[in-house]
Amino acid sequence: MSRRSAAVQPRAAMLDGFPGFHPRFPMRIPTSRYRLTASLALALAFVVAPLARAATTARAQLDAFSAGLKSVSADFSQQSIQGNGDPGRSASGVLELAAPRLFRWQVEQPYHQLIVADGQRVWVYDPELQQVTVRKQSSAEAHSPLNVLTDLRLLDTQFTVAEAGTHDGLAWLKLVPRSDAAEFKFAELGFAHDALMTMVFEDQLGDRTTIRFSHWQRNAALPAGTFHFTPPPGADVIGDVPATEAYPLKN
Repeated sequence: MSRRSAAVQPRAAMLDGFPGFHPRFPMRIPTSRYRLTASLALALAFVVAPLARAATTARAQLDAFSAGLKSVSADFSQQSIQGNGDPGRSASGVLELAAPRLFRWQVEQPYHQLIVADGQRVWVYDPELQQVTVRKQSSAEAHSPLNVLTDLRLLDTQFTVAEAGTHDGLAWLKLVPRSDAAEFKFAELGFAHDALMTMVFEDQLGDRTTIRFSHWQRNAALPAGTFHFTPPPGADVIGDVPATEAYPLKN
């Protein structure tokens, strides 16, 4: 029984879709496939039941969206555009988020990928490669705009916040990280009827990802084990594996 050290470089890595949650969310191994997601990588789970009277400003709608929010689940679809203007990968799937640092991001189309943050570590599983990448869940996640949804106290301490007007039928709020350690330059949250509909963020390489949400379930009763991950038998496990655990390597 053994495990690979963090020095071994997996073929997979940076995940689009999760602003602030890239396994670059300290491992940075660029591949186009993993630049798509977690970049939510880390994202993302946002949900709110529309209220009887919709708030007017984006900030007011965020307050309504997040009030009493402890857990959410939703469907997502996303599309990335690279910094040079070339189209990136698209993906869709299901996300789940719970306060304070738990998330699950599951890509279902056009390929399969699973990211689980259990509060201590981030696990990234690629079924096609039969490979698991694991690392400690660091303070970098504190700068993710996802965290403000379950803890609004972070909004003004972690970000410079400004109303960004209305377009495409949405009221927009722009978040710029105060920390130089953040994985993204800015994020824009688009609201309608007190619900988060769209999130756009640009990372430090200039790549831009647009994520759209649907089928919100606010404070859903998530299944036991949602935020727990055990590597499947036969998978290579690469990175910061907990000291009490060891996994066999494939031949």
